[in-house]
Amino acid sequence: MNYSLFDSGHSSQSEKKGSLIPEWIDEINTEGWFQLFVPKNLGGLGLDLPEALRIEQKLANLDGSLGWTVTLCSGALWFVGFLEEGLREEIFPNTGLCFAGSGFVGGKAEIVENGYMISGSWTYASGALHASHFTANCEIWKDGNQLKDEQGNPIIKAFILNKEEVEILGGWNYMGMIATGSHAFKTESLHVPFNRSFEIIPEKATLTDPIFQFPFQQFAEATLVSNILGISQHLQTLIQEAFWKRNSHRKYSEVEVDFAEKQFAICSSSLEAAAKDFYSAIEIAWATLIESGAIRETELKDVSKRSRELVQVCRESNMGIYPFSGLEVAKMETELNRVWRDFATVSQHALITFPYFD
Repeated sequence: MNYSLFDSGHSSQSEKKGSLIPEWIDEINTEGWFQLFVPKNLGGLGLDLPEALRIEQKLANLDGSLGWTVTLCSGALWFVGFLEEGLREEIFPNTGLCFAGSGFVGGKAEIVENGYMISGSWTYASGALHASHFTANCEIWKDGNQLKDEQGNPIIKAFILNKEEVEILGGWNYMGMIATGSHAFKTESLHVPFNRSFEIIPEKATLTDPIFQFPFQQFAEATLVSNILGISQHLQTLIQEAFWKRNSHRKYSEVEVDFAEKQFAICSSSLEAAAKDFYSAIEIAWATLIESGAIRETELKDVSKRSRELVQVCRESNMGIYPFSGLEVAKMETELNRVWRDFATVSQHALITFPYFD
């Protein structure tokens, strides 16, 4: 990896651009980061989940928008394991692939002759400006009637759409994660063949690699949280640097410095411990999957629990030392301000609003 590409100056350029700069996209494609979970025989890296999470954490530590875009787009390309064989062979391998998508069920797919007629709009598609394809969740209709399962719930399927089949809408107007370009997109009366649909459940995986048997709920939690951890580590480093810089000018008293150092140590220790527990839960679940082909329910619950606990520790430890950042954190042009805005934005993700309830 060319670390010099990911300094604060390049991060500022990406934020001003509202998307990852071309140099970053080139490096991502060279390293294969959008294809962390794509099997090697299809041109991807074919990584185990624990390996991939550490890469996502490292990238988020360098830049929040970088880590998040890689995470969401590689997560969307994880859907390769659920695609119909003919469609998969049509798309892969391709080093320039980037899937963007939304978990929002914003579309209606009417069953028609030889396929579906799709209309809808979807929010928060991170990496939309770089995407070669989009994934979109739709309710299924036939002859004007909404189809439902045996429990009476609407049947939902995901679809693969080509970039030229959608219109990107300007919809990411938030204070942080600006370079993710997480815009909305829409399409109207688009006819797609039947093989463009897929369902994200392990028993319907079309590839046998273990990663496609890892349940989507815990997969999504873990990948999201690895980003929050990376951003938090970056933020805490910058807060400490800001404090010591201020101290060199203001000369805090010995008791004040001692207090600050203790807070830094407490927050660093709690974050390290929670991160260790998080990765331990992931590694145990992954080992069970490799050994037996399935993960125990207790282990899945522990992944969810440790993920939520790590988010809470990130929130508490970041705020625990936040006062020591001074007004540097409020200057819009500073790296500290950007990283704080990124954390304040990404930590509001709906998936991790609450602690884990068993």
